[in-house]
Amino acid sequence: MILLNDPRTRGRRLGVAAAAAGLLAALLTAAPATATPDPGDGPAASREVSGSDRAEVQDALESGEIPARDEVVHSDNIRHLANIPKDVLPGTNSDLAFQGKYAFAGNYDGFRIFDISNPRAPRTVAQVLCPGGQNDISVSGDLLFLSTDSSRSDSSCHSTTQPATEKSSWEGMKVFDISDKRNPKYVAAVETACGSHTHTLVPERRNVYIYVASYSPNAAYPDCRPPHDGISVIKVPRRAPEKAKVVAFPVLFPGDGPDGGGNPGGPTNPGVSKTTGCHDITVLPSRDLAAGACMGDGILFSIRNPERPRVIDQVQDNVNFAFWHSATFNQRANKVVFTDELGGGGGATCNAEIGPNRGADGIYDIVGKGKRSKLVFRSYFKIPRHQADTENCVAHNGSLIPVRGRDIMVQAWYQGGVSVWEFTDSRRPREIAYFERGPLTTDRITTGGSWSAYYYNGYIYSNDIAKGLDVLELSDRRTDPAERVRLRELNVQTQPDYFGRRD
Repeated sequence: MILLNDPRTRGRRLGVAAAAAGLLAALLTAAPATATPDPGDGPAASREVSGSDRAEVQDALESGEIPARDEVVHSDNIRHLANIPKDVLPGTNSDLAFQGKYAFAGNYDGFRIFDISNPRAPRTVAQVLCPGGQNDISVSGDLLFLSTDSSRSDSSCHSTTQPATEKSSWEGMKVFDISDKRNPKYVAAVETACGSHTHTLVPERRNVYIYVASYSPNAAYPDCRPPHDGISVIKVPRRAPEKAKVVAFPVLFPGDGPDGGGNPGGPTNPGVSKTTGCHDITVLPSRDLAAGACMGDGILFSIRNPERPRVIDQVQDNVNFAFWHSATFNQRANKVVFTDELGGGGGATCNAEIGPNRGADGIYDIVGKGKRSKLVFRSYFKIPRHQADTENCVAHNGSLIPVRGRDIMVQAWYQGGVSVWEFTDSRRPREIAYFERGPLTTDRITTGGSWSAYYYNGYIYSNDIAKGLDVLELSDRRTDPAERVRLRELNVQTQPDYFGRRD
């Protein structure tokens, strides 16, 4: 591990343009038709577009239909307070976590800790070099967790990329002690089957359970070959994190056949990813519930026993969903928003050709109680602003904005920017605020934009793949009550009960 402290803060204000540089690590770069992401950390997604597409982009720029290259635009109820560019970690910026006055930002090359006590001027506290895409990040007490889903030579922070077929290849979870925020210490590593693309914490007083989500994009990864129909459960003793270990591998999709009981995918369901694992899991500990976005399936399951989660219901959408990516409960736990990462994050899918129902959010009501609960589809939501054909754009990570009696969330859409939208009426979702930049490039698709956009203690924080950390302030009568809600810690995939149960 290499610790890189940098006390300098380089803020940027609205209208300041800067070219993206040093984007070394890959996102998920599958073609939109198949949406079979590659979790590797190779060169950045950048590919030529046709001459006609370049002409259309130029026409849209000149007409003002889309913002100019790197231009910042937003709705009247959003203020852009700060931007902190990438610094010594050149890789792709990824997920975010929060604790007290700190924000923790993942990056394919490690992670960065910000002091956000003044949201208008975040300060870098520490930067830790520890390569291993995608470095999905979370925190609990004095512990920080990182996911590694790229083949490494070993579990150290000095490891190098190597073919997954090598016997010494390592993928899994890393654990750090962050009791001293300026000097994080690497304390443990746990290897898991198929690595860890994302992970979700189920915290308890003495232990932290980790649900490790991973899946098989192709047969090159020996531990990922179908059926890979479960999740690794890691138990981390808070007082002895070095004793962390895998304690269970519950199968979520039992069944006969080579692919278990999940969505079989093509050729019977062209364009739909067959289910060979989960991409992301969100838990609601106050309700003993979890929702899983599992490639070709969305699932609802019970976590009453955290080592033995039990599936309650399973749904598929073989018409419009290609790759079930993430999930968000509403506060009352009677709805789930699933996202479809059509194109794996590398495609330009926010355009008229793709339409409003693909690469979108799917809103499901939870009907019934307990083991009889069912997921019932109600509608789709997609940002209403078309993006350029050189902008990767699709539904990605977001969080609830805690307003009692309303269902509102903020969400990242890569180069589609940040969207705030309401789904109180499951059948009629609508956008109420937005923030975005113009395309990174106008002659090719270059991966960029907001990876995660989360609401924390009165502000929206967005980790932009290429541009760094953005801080936004939302002023709207529909969301203003959320400013009174204060959290000590936030890992979005471990959803808090903001107001307490009332049923």
